[in-house]
Amino acid sequence: MKIETIAIHAGNLIDQHTKAVIQPITLSTTFERAHDGGYPDGYMYSRMDNPNRRSLENVTAKLEGGADACAFSSGNAAAGAVFQALGPGAHIIAPDDMYHGLRTQILQVFKGVIEVDFVDLSDIKAVERHLRPETRLIWVETPSNPLLKVCDIRAIVNLAKQHDVMVACDNTFSTPVIQRPINLGCDLVMHSTTKYLSGHSDVLGGVIISANKDQFWEKVRSVQVLAGAVPSPFDCYMTVRGIKTLPYRMRGHNENAMQVAKFLESDPLVEKVYYPGLTSHPGHEQAKKQMSLFGGMLSFLVKGGAEEAIRVVNSLKVFSQATSLGGVESLAEHRASQEGPGTKTPQNLIRISVGLENIDDLLDDLRQALSPIN
Repeated sequence: MKIETIAIHAGNLIDQHTKAVIQPITLSTTFERAHDGGYPDGYMYSRMDNPNRRSLENVTAKLEGGADACAFSSGNAAAGAVFQALGPGAHIIAPDDMYHGLRTQILQVFKGVIEVDFVDLSDIKAVERHLRPETRLIWVETPSNPLLKVCDIRAIVNLAKQHDVMVACDNTFSTPVIQRPINLGCDLVMHSTTKYLSGHSDVLGGVIISANKDQFWEKVRSVQVLAGAVPSPFDCYMTVRGIKTLPYRMRGHNENAMQVAKFLESDPLVEKVYYPGLTSHPGHEQAKKQMSLFGGMLSFLVKGGAEEAIRVVNSLKVFSQATSLGGVESLAEHRASQEGPGTKTPQNLIRISVGLENIDDLLDDLRQALSPIN
């Protein structure tokens, strides 16, 4: 099936008793045993499995072309399960520009448990230099957050395979509509389902998809079941509901973002625009090779430093000033102030999640906010 059909049907199960076309929410935490003590429908306790979670895991695995998926209560919980499964003493390579919340998790929660080198993944030679005998995983994020760096996924995979190292890709910015890392050789794909997959800024979640049901994957599944950071049935239902429109939403996000990027690139108050769809982006040619669209996320630098960037964000009316991304509404954020002390994000950078509003309204809002007299 094509991706639009998968998005609508792979996460849905018609109820065999009522014949309801939309799968109901199963709130029960426990399930009745058979006379022999077994579980004929495969469900025992909702922490271990639930019909709604199984539907979410099925549709995300199918969308990414994976063998299986594990859903979690957040994107950080999903990524954390992979790091836990690696075990003590493992070394990982991660992007020098990556989601700040996950970077902080690695440095704080897994301090003393796993070692990490943050590397410019767009420089394959730099990645190779940081490989060690104890390297177990290369964590890829492309395009990166918030600088929209693009790395060559297939080149990293080829390097990793030479050294028996796994590759995991955070595909939150792109979604499987735009980029399918497993098809490029990745072992694992991660999503914060809070973002584009659910798509409406109203449900928290995360998912890990595996290319294979191997021994390492069983460790990830054990972390999910035993640590118990699982999404509720309602959260799973809402995420599956959002996924049904994902292919069409992503095309709208992409179309609006491209026009916003071109507009910003021509504005005299804008110093630089980070968007892989622009020919001026250093990763544009690589992005064309592994992405079918360029997504709805972009960042730009405002002339005048942090003070001017904050003024611009505070002047926006259609864009909401808020953290997160991937909803139908447009969001803008002075990213460095959100990340706090120690951030490497430029102080004059504004990150925006381009929504599905009318493009003329979005451009008018940016135009008035960027006006020196506002």
